[in-house]
Amino acid sequence: MTATSRPSPAATPSGDAARRAGKRVLLAAPRGYCAGVDRAVIAVEKALEQYGAPIYVRHEIVHNKYVVRTLEKKGAIFVEETAEVPEGSIVMFSAHGVAPVVHQEAADRRLATIDATCPLVTKVHKEAVRFAEEDYDILLIGHDGHEEVIGTSGEAPDHITLVDGPDDVAHVEVRDESKVVWLSQTTLSVDETMETVGALKEKFPQLISPPSDDICYATQNRQIAVKQMGADADLVIVVGSKNSSNSVRLVEVALGAGAGASHLVDGADEIDEAWLDGVSTVGVTSGASVPEILVEGVLEWLSQRGFEDVEIVKAAEESITFSLPKELRRDLRAEAAALSEK
Repeated sequence: MTATSRPSPAATPSGDAARRAGKRVLLAAPRGYCAGVDRAVIAVEKALEQYGAPIYVRHEIVHNKYVVRTLEKKGAIFVEETAEVPEGSIVMFSAHGVAPVVHQEAADRRLATIDATCPLVTKVHKEAVRFAEEDYDILLIGHDGHEEVIGTSGEAPDHITLVDGPDDVAHVEVRDESKVVWLSQTTLSVDETMETVGALKEKFPQLISPPSDDICYATQNRQIAVKQMGADADLVIVVGSKNSSNSVRLVEVALGAGAGASHLVDGADEIDEAWLDGVSTVGVTSGASVPEILVEGVLEWLSQRGFEDVEIVKAAEESITFSLPKELRRDLRAEAAALSEK
């Protein structure tokens, strides 16, 4: 754990007293945007620059209210279903991925498409297709109704069974216990996933694992950092939206690591000052779809209440980047116009 200083307003007498009382913030690193989210958000911005508004996006591009509102102001229109997109328009698929049927729906409506699916989610989709072709029963560990789970399940619906946690295992049935594999939603808690895998292996001893971990590197790194700070924090504030699976998991991980309390907030305006009663150490982190400006707002809010000393809790270095969707190198407005004429 290394110490760092951050700019803050001039100290007030109450701030000096707070420092003497030992108030501090543990700031997780890494936190916030992962490579897949960064790619998806930039893809919407680039599409708006290249093709002009509107750009339709099927579902939230990432699960964060601030990001969605910001992109809406720039000309993005978020829709729930492909049928809401006017024929001859451009539609982008979110970072969570979509099932093959959605691609077909877009083709039927003569839409030009941009696929902003996170490459790590695409990897899971390809694994599902490959194991289905080899006639495996695929046990997909994930949360029912999550967009990523819906997209992955759609790749091989006749071969995939959803397992929503260890309690689901008792109800799982397979055709051939010698041909069973597990895959998982990328944004789950590592511990939760491995608990489910352990229960599945007890029931199906020949269960095989995917060729590489499906839990996203960014999800793992953010959870490791929270585990490191959890035991030392009286309170952990996780910045993220309630529909962000990886953000919700960070709250659970913080509590599991020994934090006195943990709360999920979209921004500083949702923090309850009563949470600070009796608190000397506050941990701060953010989900993988959260821009840093929201974390800065929380740090400023805490600073104004005497929590000016910030220590970085560093779990890993992240240098992964993903190239933008290839569709951004084409004239999609021309393609959409041509499709609408067919």
